[in-house]
Parts: sequence; C-alpha cells; structure tokens
Amino acid sequence: MRRFALQSLLFIASLGMIASAAFAKVTETDFGKTKDGVPAKVFEVTNKNGMKVRLLSRGATLIGVDVPDRDGKLADVVFGFDDMAGYESKANGYFGCTTGRYANRIAKAKFTLDGKEYKLFANDGPNHLHGGDGESLDKVVWDGTPFEKDGVSGVEFAYTSPDGQEGYPGKQEMKVTFTLNDKNELTIDYSAKSDKPTVINLTNHAYFNLGGAGSPTINDHLLTLNADRYTPVDETLITTGKLAPVDGTPLDFRTPTAIGKRVDQLTKTSTLGYDHNFVINRGDAKQGELVEAARLVDPQSGRTLTVMTDQPGIQFYGGNFLKGDKGKGGKSYPYRSACALETQVFPDSPNKQGVEGWTDCVLRPGEEYTHTCVYAFGVEK
Repeated sequence: MRRFALQSLLFIASLGMIASAAFAKVTETDFGKTKDGVPAKVFEVTNKNGMKVRLLSRGATLIGVDVPDRDGKLADVVFGFDDMAGYESKANGYFGCTTGRYANRIAKAKFTLDGKEYKLFANDGPNHLHGGDGESLDKVVWDGTPFEKDGVSGVEFAYTSPDGQEGYPGKQEMKVTFTLNDKNELTIDYSAKSDKPTVINLTNHAYFNLGGAGSPTINDHLLTLNADRYTPVDETLITTGKLAPVDGTPLDFRTPTAIGKRVDQLTKTSTLGYDHNFVINRGDAKQGELVEAARLVDPQSGRTLTVMTDQPGIQFYGGNFLKGDKGKGGKSYPYRSACALETQVFPDSPNKQGVEGWTDCVLRPGEEYTHTCVYAFGVEK
C-alpha cells in the first residue's frame, strides 16, 4: 500500500509539473546558429492578456510583439525574420536589436576622450553608425536568462564586450532586461560598467507598424512627440550642435499628427524623410525619472503605443530605407511601412562634450550607465 501510495503521489506531482510547464510565462526554443556557428535562442514571454513578446539572444533582439486591436484580435506589430539567415542578411535594417556600443552616428568615425583619439569603423559613409560592423552589439550572441517574479516575466541578457572591440576603449559588462507585465507594458532596462573611460549609448531599434507588420504604410499613424526642439543635421546626418525649435517645421508633432501629412517636405533633404533626434521635454523630472516621450496611434486598428523614458532624446525614423524585402511569414516590408522610436542620448555626443545643452555620454570606472525605456501598448475604441 505504501509503495502504491508513493507512486500515486509521484504521478500527481508529475502532472502538476507538466501543468506548470504548460502555463509557464516564458518558454525557450532554439533558433539555429549564426554564420560563426554560435547557437542562438528565442524566448517567448506571455502575459495573462495573451500579449506575447519574442526575444532573440543574437543581438538581444525584440523579434515579435503580439498585441490586440480594439476587437481583441492579436497581430505582430514589429518587423523581423523567421530564421537566422534573415537576421544576417542585408535586408536586416537593425530590426529590433540592442544597438551599440554607441547607437546612432559618430562623426568621421572617431572621437577624443581624455586627450586620446579613438578610431572606429566607418560603416555609414565617413561616419560610424550603431556600434560598427562585425562585432557591434546587434551581431553578437548574448547570454539570456528567463525569469518570472512579482507578477511579471521576462529575460535578462548579458554580454561582455572586450577592450577595443569595434575600436571602443574598456571592457564593458552590459545587461539588457526585458520585462512584460499584465498592463501590456514592455520595459527595457539597460545597465553597463567599464574598466576604462569610454562612451556609451544603448537603445532598441524596433520597427513598429501598429496595423501589423507587413501593412503597407505608417503614414496614416498619428504621432505625438513631447518635444519643442530637435537636433539639426548636416548632409552626412551628423548633428550640427544646435538645438532648433520644431515650431513651423514638418517636425512639429506636439499635437497628434499623421506621419504622412508633411513627410514629403523632407524627401529631398539629407534625411530623406523623418530621421531626426528630438529633445524630450523633461520639465521638472529628475534624473532617472520616466517621462512620456512619444505616443503612436493607428486609427484603423485602434492600437496605441506610448513610449516613456528617462533619457534626454528620442530618434524618430520613418522607414525611408525600407525596400520591400520579405520578412516574417513572407510579408513584404515596403518603403515607409514602419517607424522606429529610439530613446537615447543625442547623436555624436562623443564629439560634442562641453557643447551647451548637449548630453553626457562618458562612462568611467566605478560608475554605472543605466537607461530605462517603456513601450506601453493599448487600444482606442
């Protein structure tokens, strides 16, 4: 009898573990290997509303976000690919990746820090873009650790960039944590430490179309940016060091405005459309406090996206370089069919230290870089 009772208890316990696994909020699957033979994982995080977030360890990349429309119908609203080959192809415009060590552009692919010049890889004409070439953060495989605690779930990614990688000084230990709650809020927390003085600017480069990735345009989306000023750029898209008012320009999104309403006024400029850093109105907010930076609304589906951050800037990019390449499910990603809203310090800050109104991007030993961005999804009826 005792043996039978013990077997019954073990059987019941095993059923409990199976049930627990079946309803786990984070699942993990293989996603193949990089061209260098490094295996990568995909983590899927689900909340009680059925919202799903998929994360790839290559590049600590946001590869899928399924959110409901006003009728409760789920759709994936970010760009990506179904396999590793897609992420390693030329069609990948930094889709959803963690970008750095320095996101955005650094003029002439060099900067001087404490009297020493550091040369970087020029991968955007004469300039350095999004951390460089072969070993930028979007192209390496991070260590991913899933977690479920305090009613939220997510994945913590960790990566150590060696001293001199892509030309940057210092061994840099980094973490990027994606957390999903039951309010349909995805929080991204960045942190980093370095053993030498260095520069840093991490962000996420997700491409959003709230009508569903593969919908033909985002020109009908209504955008609001909490910004009175922006940072003008030259013919190579390097910031000039000035802070200009948005008033009276096509860059004025202080009230909800269709993205396509004035975009053609910028088509023949150096940005080819919207590709600008905006100075977030932070008011009396203290360092580290979140403020609303942007709000995006798709009138057709009713889906909304509110972006909150503790950073001083946000890059609004309108998909000017999309060419109709195929993405997930064979869907085409046509010209201006998605936008990116990247929270950040200002572009080319390594070369503008000391410029009035500009942002600090220097990380020194003993200090910790932190950055929080929240993508809050909702619906309008």
